[in-house]
Amino acid sequence: MHTDAATKLEFAVQMNCESCVKAVRAALQGVQGVHSVEVDLAHEQVLVESTLTSQEVQTLIESTGRHAVLKGMGTTGQDLGAAVAILDGAHSIKGVIRFLQISPEHCLIDGTVDGLEPGLHGLHVHELGDLTLGCLSCGEHFNPFKKQHGAPEDLERHVGDLGNILAGPDGRASFRLEDSQLKVWDIIGRSLVVSSGEDDLGKGGHPLSKETGNSGERLACGIIARSAGLFKNPKQICACDGVTLWEERARTVSGLKQKETKTPFANL
Repeated sequence: MHTDAATKLEFAVQMNCESCVKAVRAALQGVQGVHSVEVDLAHEQVLVESTLTSQEVQTLIESTGRHAVLKGMGTTGQDLGAAVAILDGAHSIKGVIRFLQISPEHCLIDGTVDGLEPGLHGLHVHELGDLTLGCLSCGEHFNPFKKQHGAPEDLERHVGDLGNILAGPDGRASFRLEDSQLKVWDIIGRSLVVSSGEDDLGKGGHPLSKETGNSGERLACGIIARSAGLFKNPKQICACDGVTLWEERARTVSGLKQKETKTPFANL
């Protein structure tokens, strides 16, 4: 289900003067869904408490002409775990979906997927983190309790059943969901898959309705990996190849190789 739970988003933002600080504050303050803004020029850090998606907040920051990278997300309570899936698929489909355990009972799913056909697309956690055959080797829906496929609000559903995401005319689906069955600690190492069609939530009457929601082929997928919570990602230079945080971001965006849109690509 959609959620109004506020989370804190920690961004690294390229800033070198007080005018930068003022510009970032002006872009965020007063926006519906933004509850508070803290800007630290010395550490080039912006902390935003918001009910908007992380991509929406990043777009607001980058509307000032400054690059931003989301370094962590969390709540004011105990750190219960966070994870991220970087999706890749046919037809230049790319996406970043983050999972945050905001309480023992509730998991927040915050994501953006680009390159989709406009309309509804099924979103599911699959049992295996195996991409050797692309999305085909991800296994079936994560279903530890051996139930039939259903809607996120149903008691009778796979744990991995996250319903549908809606792509707009520009091919972007940006969403923020809350789920009561998904637990971050259970899904790390598994995979997330976006389907070509709408999930009928087990109510379509098709032979596949109670198995997959008859949502079509697997369009894009990615392994769910552990990620940083608030203030737990100090990285400025990537240890694997020595590039800076900003070089890494530029390389991620340029590597998407898809048609231009009026909004920034989903990125790290």
